Amino acid sequence: MRTSSRVHPTSYATPRSRARGRGRVTRSAWGLALAGVTAAVLTGCSMEEAICSDGEYPVMTVGGTGSACVANDEEPPKGYVRYPEGKVPEHVGDKWDTYWDTHTVDENGKIIDAPGEGE
Repeated sequence: MRTSSRVHPTSYATPRSRARGRGRVTRSAWGLALAGVTAAVLTGCSMEEAICSDGEYPVMTVGGTGSACVANDEEPPKGYVRYPEGKVPEHVGDKWDTYWDTHTVDENGKIIDAPGEGE
């Protein structure tokens, strides 16, 4: 067996080639992220956070801006009501979620400004 007295470096990468390698890793990471987002969009997954889980519907407090989620087969608890038809928030930050931050319903079901909003 022949041996050499030369020292062999453990890596032949130069600083410049290492920098190019990092670029490939970054491009790969972006590519994977893009592929994940594309798959989510194509499969119908929403990037928005739902107000309630499957099998639940949102309810709001009477005279306040509080809300909760109730199982589909249950009535709202005392002090809560269903949102008016067509004005139900579905995702955090959507049009109706934002609207109900400053509005509520009174004990007669009339939409009013939330306490402290119209004063």
